[in-house]
Amino acid sequence: MSIYFEKTYQRSFGTFPLHGEVLHKAMLDAAAVGYRAFDTAQMYENEAEVGVGLAATGLKRDEMLVTTKVHPDNFTEALFLPSVEKSLRDLRLDVADVLLLHWPPIGEDIAPSLKLLAQAKKRGLARHIGVSNYTVKMMREAASIIDEPLVTNQVEFHPLLDQTVLLEAAAETGIPISSYCSVARGEVFKYPLFEEIGKAYGKSAGQVVLRWILQKGVSINTMSTKPGNISDNFDVMDFTLSSIDMVRIDALMKTGYRIVTRELVPWAPKWD
Repeated sequence: MSIYFEKTYQRSFGTFPLHGEVLHKAMLDAAAVGYRAFDTAQMYENEAEVGVGLAATGLKRDEMLVTTKVHPDNFTEALFLPSVEKSLRDLRLDVADVLLLHWPPIGEDIAPSLKLLAQAKKRGLARHIGVSNYTVKMMREAASIIDEPLVTNQVEFHPLLDQTVLLEAAAETGIPISSYCSVARGEVFKYPLFEEIGKAYGKSAGQVVLRWILQKGVSINTMSTKPGNISDNFDVMDFTLSSIDMVRIDALMKTGYRIVTRELVPWAPKWD
């Protein structure tokens, strides 16, 4: 894994649930402030629009890191590779920089889908592969099933949810964590602590949240349609939270606030 990949993948611009002109403008704004990693998925039904947006940025191919994710409906021998090939056509790419399994299969062995994922990489359809929404048990199993390195497990990760066991599994298995719902869909802003800490660093509450995630060793995926927020979300590398401030924020994890509950997403695994 190159240094460029590691640095660029730390901050990805997410595209869910954007479509049309709103998506197009957001991607141009993101590229303008420095984003080079862009995240989409078959499930978002916007890959073709993301492909248009990528072309419009004017970025060279080797400057971009593009992530997409395979829909669980395509986790079969007949559908997996053709679905990835369609994703690449829609994205106007020859190869995905990162290809993820969007969810673990429901009530089934995870091995077949992981082996199909590895096959996609060996076929040259992806430079890097990974998973999303995997539990600790699944991370351990995945690390032992295939010999291809998994560059991420993309999961819900923010200061209101204790994901310590996943971080421990990441260290154990060598599968890094990346975040979605990084500001808990705005729920974090109900807590004055972030604004208070931000004032000490000349940063916004949202930037404090994202910096906390980065200092946990977790990459961030953020989405906004507001140019100011897009810029602020990217501008989080020029300060470091003190150990005291990290501990103060850590205390909020006990709230246990989870967005992606099994009631909301019935196909989600039983979370740790």
